[in-house]
Amino acid sequence: MIKIDIISGFLGAGKTTFIRKMLDEVYRDEKIALIENEFGEVGIDGGFLKDSGVNITEMNSGCICCSLVGDFGRNLHEVITAYHPDRIIIEPSGVGKLSDVMKSVIDIEKQQDVKLNALVTVVNAKKALKQMKAFGEFFNNQIEFATTIVLSRTQSTSTEQLELCVKKMQDLNGKAAVITTPWDGISGEQILKVMEGQDSLEMKVLAEEEHKRHEHHHHDHEGHDHEHHHHDHEEHGHEHHHDHEEHGHEHHHDHGEHGCEHHDHEGHGHHHHHADDVFTSWGIETPRKFTKAQIETAVKTLAETEEYGSVLRAKGMVENTEGGWIYFDMVPGEYEIRQGEPDYTGRLCVIGTDIKEHELEKLFGIA
Repeated sequence: MIKIDIISGFLGAGKTTFIRKMLDEVYRDEKIALIENEFGEVGIDGGFLKDSGVNITEMNSGCICCSLVGDFGRNLHEVITAYHPDRIIIEPSGVGKLSDVMKSVIDIEKQQDVKLNALVTVVNAKKALKQMKAFGEFFNNQIEFATTIVLSRTQSTSTEQLELCVKKMQDLNGKAAVITTPWDGISGEQILKVMEGQDSLEMKVLAEEEHKRHEHHHHDHEGHDHEHHHHDHEEHGHEHHHDHEEHGHEHHHDHGEHGCEHHDHEGHGHHHHHADDVFTSWGIETPRKFTKAQIETAVKTLAETEEYGSVLRAKGMVENTEGGWIYFDMVPGEYEIRQGEPDYTGRLCVIGTDIKEHELEKLFGIA
């Protein structure tokens, strides 16, 4: 049985960093296949993760929930046949809907020996409230269908802001576990236990109570406590982590009850938007070499102004004039520039709304 983990999250939430942490800390002994569905013409994330020794299948045109539903099934079949992985990690586009990816995997469960194992959404705690307002349909869907919500950048978020963020997450999805501990303060093993439903506090308390009762009321244990335990287990929404058949059915049922407005074009067409109707992706491949100062100036401008449109994410890897390669990663108000491994050519990608593509070419000195 191959486990399938879906790691979703809005643009710039930190999905790639989270996956790298899990690869480094918990998936070392497993054969992993990573399937990416990046919105945009240039597949950037594959370059960021290729030094982890992971088999990467990139799907860069369109999004998994519309034009790639058929391709996705074939692609997954090819991955299973070619690599026979222990676990498949699917990283959907930051502007994809988790419900659609989930439905595709549930469909594949009927044809392949695979199990939908974890539905994870990574959320930038500092930007969640703003993104929820600006991109509600896409953002909220990823929260509503998650079984685990992993907050990023909590170490630089105020207590009040963090508490409000968690409340908003719980308002949308009261059953999901919300991880708030900064990533450098929690191990990948701990996170995996939460993802797979093994670290529920309710379950721990129930297990301890059951153990006590077992010691004192050995003969009554089978009659009452087991039933009580199972009832609470379902009430708190954790049954989908343990029983495969209930897991698939439960999610499919929820999908029908809560997800109809995202799929029923005739009844609720005004609610359904495709990512390419809302977001613009500018991507370019270039052999040009850059100085670090050139890249820093461009990325800082994108991070701190809206001169080139409302930029939600910029990523790239380019050759350095002084040798080596420059990698950059930017979300509004923040950016990171570092050294990286050589790639097959230089690549730049900017995603957002009202993007001024020609002006971007000038900004990076390519026009």
